[in-house]
Amino acid sequence: MKKIFAALGFITFLTVPAEKVSAQYYFYDNKYYDNPIVYEVGVSVGAINCLTDIGGHKGIGKNFVKDLNLGKTHIAGSIYLAATYQYMFALRLEATFGKISADDKVLESVKETTRRRYERNLNFSSKINEVMLGIEAHPLFIINNKKEDWEPPRFSPYLYAGIGYFSFNPQTKLNGKTVDLQPLSTEGQGFAEYPDRKVYKLNKFNFPFGVGVKYDLGSTLSLRAEFIYRNTNTDYLDDVSTRYIDPTLYSNYFTGTKLTNALLLNDRQYELEPTHITQPGDVRGRPKNKDSYFTFNIKIGYTFGRERIK
Repeated sequence: MKKIFAALGFITFLTVPAEKVSAQYYFYDNKYYDNPIVYEVGVSVGAINCLTDIGGHKGIGKNFVKDLNLGKTHIAGSIYLAATYQYMFALRLEATFGKISADDKVLESVKETTRRRYERNLNFSSKINEVMLGIEAHPLFIINNKKEDWEPPRFSPYLYAGIGYFSFNPQTKLNGKTVDLQPLSTEGQGFAEYPDRKVYKLNKFNFPFGVGVKYDLGSTLSLRAEFIYRNTNTDYLDDVSTRYIDPTLYSNYFTGTKLTNALLLNDRQYELEPTHITQPGDVRGRPKNKDSYFTFNIKIGYTFGRERIK
C-alpha cells in the first residue's frame, strides 16, 4: 500500500498548476488555449484474459496467442489520472480490477494432441487488482510539434509502457467449495525436500506495454481504445509451474482439511482416469515461460487544465 500512496502523491504533485503559459496553438474549436500541461481523469471498461500453463489448444502449450481461450475472457474496469505535456507525452496512474481463469477441460476436443494436458484436469480462477504507472508517447505530436502551421488532429495513436504492482490469488472448486491453492503447496513449495521451490508471493511487479488510440470528442471529453499486455515475473498465476511431487510428503507438513485438500488438488487426474497413477517428477507445468495477462478496454476521460478564451 505504501507504494500505491507514493505513486498517488507523485501524480498529485504533477497536477499542481504551474505558471500559465499559452501553447503555440489553439484547441481545435478555437475556444481554449492549451497550457503546456493538461490533465485527464477517466474510467474504462473492457475485457481481460490470460496465458498460463492451464488450458490452451492442441500441441505443446506455449505462452502465445495460439493458446488463447476466448471463452475465458472476463470483464475488467479501471480508473485513471493522467498529466499530458503538449500532447506528446503523458504520465498516467491507473488502477485496474478484473478476474482471470483457465481450465484444462477446454482441450477435450483435441485431447489426443495435448500430451496429457487435458487429462491433467486442472483449473483456476483469480481476482486481479493492479496499480500501474506508465508513459504514453503520441508519435503524431512528437513528429509535428515544431511545425507552426500544423493543426493538431482529434485522433492520436500512442504507445504505452510502464511498471505495475498487482495482487492475485489462484483458487479452484472442490466439492462445490472455493479453495485457495497457494497455501496447499501443490508443487512442494516451501518443503525441505524441494529447496528450489519457494512459496510464491501473491503480490508481484509486472511490466505493462501496449498501444492505443485517443479521439477528442470535444473540449473536455475524450474516448480511447487500448490494448495492454503484462509481462509478469511469476509462473504461478494459475498455481502450475513445474513437476508433480511425492504426495506422501504432505502428511509431514499438513493435517486435517488442509492435508485432504492438498492430496485431492495437487493431482486431479483421478477424476477422469481413476486408475491412473502419477509418478513424482511427471510434468505438471512448464516453468520456462512466465504467465501473463492482458486487457482490451474502452476509456472515457475528462480533460481539465485548458484556459478558456474570454
